[in-house]
Amino acid sequence: MAAATRTYGGVSAEERRAVRRAALLEAALDLFCEGGWNQVTKKAVCARARLNDRYFYEHFADRDALIEAAAADVTAQGLEAVVTATMQAEPDLAAQVNAAAVAALDFVAADPRRGQLLVGSYTAEVLQRARQSSIRTIANVMSAMTRDALGEAAPAPLDTDMAAYTLVSGTMELVAAWVRGEFITSREHLTALIAAMLLSGTNIASTLHNPEQGTIQMQK
Repeated sequence: MAAATRTYGGVSAEERRAVRRAALLEAALDLFCEGGWNQVTKKAVCARARLNDRYFYEHFADRDALIEAAAADVTAQGLEAVVTATMQAEPDLAAQVNAAAVAALDFVAADPRRGQLLVGSYTAEVLQRARQSSIRTIANVMSAMTRDALGEAAPAPLDTDMAAYTLVSGTMELVAAWVRGEFITSREHLTALIAAMLLSGTNIASTLHNPEQGTIQMQK
């Protein structure tokens, strides 16, 4: 135990493990961006990260676990950027939604690997799982933030959850198509469109619970 927690050159064992993990994740993203999922092998990742195989297994059981962790790491970074931008925006719902959209697109554009990861999320089963996990994570955060922003005017939790899932999954599809070049438009225009769609999602309360029309019921 003493060896596992020993400090070398002022850097603890835990900090060294974190650095090695980050290096492996960065290597995996580099290789994926350069040649696709098939290029992300344990041998190639360790060689790119300049680490021994044993350090790979210190963090990951196999390459599936590695790529899922890489996708989760990118998602967490993106959420942090979006939440920070939203909290720093003016206390106005439209301003906060716009700040979130700007931060999200800026995050994707800041590193080409992020866009490639989004585009390539259907190329392997593990990437599809990672994509679904990312959608759920982002949608949960978005739903919670929507309820917090709207307060008593917020729709039922199930409604905000479903609306957030629809908007997040659709937005990811749209951004992926934009990265592929299927929609020729500026980042500013795309950001404005996404902000408008996200803002529309906050209006579902009045649609679902209109006093004159009653509450919409699912057909059995």
